[in-house]
Amino acid sequence: QVQLVESGGGLVQAGGSLRLSCAASGRTLSSSAMAWFRQAPGKEREFVAAIRWSSPNTYYAASVKGRFTISRDNAKNTVYLQMNSLKPEDTAVYYCAAGPSVGSFDSEYDYWGQGTQVTVSS
Repeated sequence: QVQLVESGGGLVQAGGSLRLSCAASGRTLSSSAMAWFRQAPGKEREFVAAIRWSSPNTYYAASVKGRFTISRDNAKNTVYLQMNSLKPEDTAVYYCAAGPSVGSFDSEYDYWGQGTQVTVSS
């Protein structure tokens, strides 16, 4: 089992920044890929970004590329999502996920955090 705990959400004005954190514990060696997804009210959950514990390569949705940065601290078993130039359309619950490989479909991930709310005001 892998436990994931997100933090760092909140309310920010358009153009502002937030940094989300996801602390992983448990059998983390079984989940080599970490990702962020988000779900806005009335919408499907969508992929945001992904990274592997063992590789510097990062992957982003087109809607956030150039504004968001995913990173990891292996010593702390923590993954981050730095969100800059936030827009009202970034408002959503953001979820951290862990799985055996990088992918953009939520079905590819086995473990999920409880989510953290990000609200961007115009």
